[in-house]
Amino acid sequence: MSIHRKSCNCNCNKETFKSRFSTKRKSVKKVSNKLTMIQSFARSLASRGLTNKKTDIPTKQLRVLSCFGDASIGGSLGPCEHLTTSEVSDEKYFCGKCGCGDKKSTWLEAESVEYSKLDYPRLVCPLKMPGFSNYDGSDSKENIRKNIIENYEPIKITKLTVKVAEKD
Repeated sequence: MSIHRKSCNCNCNKETFKSRFSTKRKSVKKVSNKLTMIQSFARSLASRGLTNKKTDIPTKQLRVLSCFGDASIGGSLGPCEHLTTSEVSDEKYFCGKCGCGDKKSTWLEAESVEYSKLDYPRLVCPLKMPGFSNYDGSDSKENIRKNIIENYEPIKITKLTVKVAEKD
């Protein structure tokens, strides 16, 4: 009797067992990813606090650069490949990578009186880009976009216009 049959007792062949085991692994990974996403969202909400605390303007400008690029100030850095236009409004965008979906609460920018996703003091980017809480520069040699942003002139970043939500 092979090792795999000892663990499953279903008289399946090795390929069938691997297929079943692989499917179970994938479903466990999906649940794990959902839990991580929920934890990340909870941390972002907690960072906002009861007083609707917001990130500082330089951090938000860096986040805008990471997501939208610098075309608004005449630069050549395009938007992130995962930036997705909302189906609700052509003027609203959300992250297509993080899995947050197309909802008003997940739009990256909002009207100045509203709270947008980029306003959260603690915010995670699935690509770990500059300006986000989980930023990791260790892969910037492979990630050309991240490398460009890391070496961007600080004076140019300050020229990026950001909408600043007022406190409620």
